[in-house]
Amino acid sequence: MTTNAILAMKANDGGMMPSGSPTSRLNDDRCWDAVVTRDHGRDGEFVFAVSTTGVYCRPSCAARRPRRENVKFFSRPEQAEQAGFRACLRCRPRSLSGHQPSDSAKEICRYIEQHLDEPVTLDRLGRVFHQSPFHLQRRFKAALGITPREYADSCRLRQLKRSLQAGDNVTRAMYDAGYGSSSRLYERTASQLGMTPDKYRRGAIAAAIRYTFAESPLGRMLVAATDRGVCAIQFAASDGELLEGLKREFPFATRKADDGGLKSYVETLLAQMTGRESNTALPLDIRATAFQRRVWRYLQSIPFGATRSYSEVAKAIRHPRATRAVARACATNPVAVAIPCHRIVREDGTMGGYRWGVERKKSLLEMERAGAGA
Repeated sequence: MTTNAILAMKANDGGMMPSGSPTSRLNDDRCWDAVVTRDHGRDGEFVFAVSTTGVYCRPSCAARRPRRENVKFFSRPEQAEQAGFRACLRCRPRSLSGHQPSDSAKEICRYIEQHLDEPVTLDRLGRVFHQSPFHLQRRFKAALGITPREYADSCRLRQLKRSLQAGDNVTRAMYDAGYGSSSRLYERTASQLGMTPDKYRRGAIAAAIRYTFAESPLGRMLVAATDRGVCAIQFAASDGELLEGLKREFPFATRKADDGGLKSYVETLLAQMTGRESNTALPLDIRATAFQRRVWRYLQSIPFGATRSYSEVAKAIRHPRATRAVARACATNPVAVAIPCHRIVREDGTMGGYRWGVERKKSLLEMERAGAGA
């Protein structure tokens, strides 16, 4: 129960009722009003139990409203269960952590996921969750770091990629993911996929990717790019290993060596390794979810030679519980150095993992620190 709710009960009742007992008559009326209006703002403050069904729910439960005489109120789910009631399978009152902003955001996420085939606007979300559109978006972004629209876009993109990878045709994948038209599909997803959906389905067939090999302080380096920008930066012991890695990433693309055309990209990367160039100098053409893009943008803001822990990144993007998701975003970074995931370390300051090897990670940080101090 929140501090404000406790203070209100004390003010009205002169103190709390014994544990497990229903609230006082005055507070019963206030709680019942919240149940009648399905007030999401009261979720986490109390639960109500229905004697005829043996079930307890959160105030906003969408199930059929019970008769008033069959309802009792409890401060916590544990009290309702001690009285012999079980949790509602529809509203899942135990899923609330007591942190109302983040819990509200989770509920909005579930709603968006279930209505991807419908236009989910801020006005509609505001009506469903009894909040003004402005405050709903502000609280949602504070909890997750992205807007409801960005979250819906990332869900649709994830579903689209799964369907295309499973072999579904573009039209079926489009409607399954909630896109209303092909023009909207291509407009929204071409930049996120790095290519059109039909090309993605065929493993990037006919997509033209140019590549070059170069010697670097970290060993042999591959730089690959589309017409829009760099799509892959990899390190390995030999050119053969690098080419195999590019084939795995883009199995059916048209790959063509282009040493001269990519020379400027190579020079920029070599400068970045020693802390002499801004990370934003390279144009990038990479596939990413909204969350990955937020993580990667933050990584690019970390100063040369500096490090952050996974939890610090999660807090910085306003998603403090997403440390594992941050780690996954770092591990799936396709453009080493350009997006500096090597600047992320463990809580105790040790190196942690790195897709291209821990020794390369150490070398990168040492070169950056030396360059920054020059």
